[in-house]
Amino acid sequence: MDANRSQGGIQQLLAAEQEAQHIVNSARNAKMTRLKQAKEEAEKEIAEYRAQVEREFQRKVAESSGDSGANVKRLEQETESKIHHLKTEASRISKDVVDMLLKHVTTVKN
Repeated sequence: MDANRSQGGIQQLLAAEQEAQHIVNSARNAKMTRLKQAKEEAEKEIAEYRAQVEREFQRKVAESSGDSGANVKRLEQETESKIHHLKTEASRISKDVVDMLLKHVTTVKN
């Protein structure tokens, strides 16, 4: 009977070991599944963040491009205005400048 008992105990131990192995394998599979799921979630979040940053970048580029065109136009207008002002001032004082230069050139100093 002792042999039957030890044989039954060994069978119980083997069954318990197999059950433990199944539990460990199930836990390992669950862990791997959760890791894959976490990786997919992280990749999704990264893709969303990257898309958001790209949209923000494109918006800023569009704003600066639009502003650039407006700035160029404004600068051209300012430049034209300043050129016109300088031409007006030059024509206004050119007679005085010519007279002053002639006076200095034709005056002889001892």
